[in-house]
Amino acid sequence: MSLRQCACGGAGLAAVMVLVAGCASPRTAGLFGFVRSPYFDEQVKSYTFEPEVTVHINAPAAAAFDPRKPTRLVIFALPNGNTIPQTIGCQKAADRDWHFYIQHIGAQTRRLREVLTDTNLVVAYVEAGGKSWPAWRGKHEDSGPRIAALVDSIRAHFPADTTTVALTAHSGGGAMLFGFINQAEQIPDWIERIVFLDANYGYSEKDAHAEKLEAWLQRSPQHYFGVVAYDDREIQVDGKKVVGPNGGTYRRTQEMITRFGADLPLTEKKAGEHGSWRGSDGRLDIELFENPENKILHTVLVEKNGFIHALTFGTPHEDQAGELFGPPTYENWIQPEPAAL
Repeated sequence: MSLRQCACGGAGLAAVMVLVAGCASPRTAGLFGFVRSPYFDEQVKSYTFEPEVTVHINAPAAAAFDPRKPTRLVIFALPNGNTIPQTIGCQKAADRDWHFYIQHIGAQTRRLREVLTDTNLVVAYVEAGGKSWPAWRGKHEDSGPRIAALVDSIRAHFPADTTTVALTAHSGGGAMLFGFINQAEQIPDWIERIVFLDANYGYSEKDAHAEKLEAWLQRSPQHYFGVVAYDDREIQVDGKKVVGPNGGTYRRTQEMITRFGADLPLTEKKAGEHGSWRGSDGRLDIELFENPENKILHTVLVEKNGFIHALTFGTPHEDQAGELFGPPTYENWIQPEPAAL
């Protein structure tokens, strides 16, 4: 069996991994099929999931990955127009594309690993063909089942009984998350967290998104749902509004606040231009920023510790690694050069 076949074969690869780990010291055994990255000794693997999806998995260094600990697998759906190396990020250099500096998910992950020491934190970046999840979904009528199979192919790299999955996305990457939610009769319990970072454009009452999310939230105290957005209604590029009269994440977020608030008790807290709505013992978290100067904060929300917040809200680790919309806390973890897939 080839490695590619194992990657799509469910429990097969997980069993191989357990066997490999059992034959070596648990502190030094490497992950099967992964290679050592030149940055921070991380373990990485890239593959193509057909049709036209690039997957890049980043795991802690072999010496830091402890198979005796649970694994937290974070799947990050890329924003429109961005590549995986740009999303991972790197240090600034002359003539280097600005997209490398606006998310820094790689550095934020490393900062999180300093705090989340009771788990193996793994991030899988997923880039749709054409660098657009909405366009990819529109191209494939069976996109829902394909997205579910994609998630299964990533999960197959780790033992199912000790691995939970967090679905996260920025911008157009939210289309992947909604595609997953749409195809499921109910959101699986092994999904422990779903977070939209200015990415909830596709929220719809018609598609029963609220019903599914609320049912999933109430099934387990280990389930977390979050949204981070800002007032994008009046922002402009070259003198033209970016979103239409009914579009944008601000409007969708307001709809979510109204709907969730009707079904679940929410506590509202305001601090200047920042509003927060919390429910379900802090496991439901909606963060919304007003924008009186009409600045474009679409990527700023991510750059300013947005990914860190996404994985820590509602837990004792919240704000330990970095505060949402505060000064970035991960500068020491930015790699010098772009990742090579």
